[in-house]
Amino acid sequence: MKKFFAQAYVWILLVILYAPILIIAIYSFTEAKVLGNWTGFSFNLYRNVFGGGLNNSLIRAIENTLMIGVISAVLSTLLGTFSAIGIHNLHGRKKKAMTFLNDIPMLNPDIITGISLFVLFVALGVRQGYTTVILAHVSFCTPYVILSILPKLRQMPENLYEAALDLGASPRQAMRKVIIPQIKPGIVSGLILAFTLSIDDFAVTLFTKGNGGLETLSTYIYADARKGGLTPEIRPIMTIIFLTVLILLIIINLRSAKANSIKSDKK
Repeated sequence: MKKFFAQAYVWILLVILYAPILIIAIYSFTEAKVLGNWTGFSFNLYRNVFGGGLNNSLIRAIENTLMIGVISAVLSTLLGTFSAIGIHNLHGRKKKAMTFLNDIPMLNPDIITGISLFVLFVALGVRQGYTTVILAHVSFCTPYVILSILPKLRQMPENLYEAALDLGASPRQAMRKVIIPQIKPGIVSGLILAFTLSIDDFAVTLFTKGNGGLETLSTYIYADARKGGLTPEIRPIMTIIFLTVLILLIIINLRSAKANSIKSDKK
């Protein structure tokens, strides 16, 4: 009975998590303007997405979302990689303190992070817009990148960096040819996670985008919903984004499993 209830709990949780996504995907194949109304199977919404049938404000929101996501993910990955290496090389209380400080932004509610950054930018007199949104996204994505890379650093053989230096490598060569390849799976996972978090964020973006007309996909959907409904083309866009992230995660997991099997075969 315990096994039955445990499995039932897992399946109920999965249904609650993925049923809304499945409903959006199903209704992306109908032209009904209201979600829940089925007016017949059709690919017209997808034709509008790929055929230039979107309104200009939605196109700009998608472009802003992707651009901010890519820039934030790259900057977060660079900052998170070197930060993770620095934290890994600390010892004792300093290491515990830095790990604790890194966990706080991940546990902190998004709305608190957004309000705090908003107050900070206002206090510093920084004009809010594209730059402040990117800085805000980097600030809350970097801890997740660090968390993705630290386990890979712990799995490395001890004194690997010192061994590379003893064999004649310069510090830069040891970092680029020894350390980075060892933690590459964590870096890639952190990059994808940062990109996913960036395109998904709403609260932080809402408080840091200012009043200059900058819109991302999340803030566009929020404004669209307040008008009394959602643009039908948003349904195929959401489906495409979900499938893209799902495919990326599957590829990463397959590569990780393949790398682990190769390592086990060598042992």
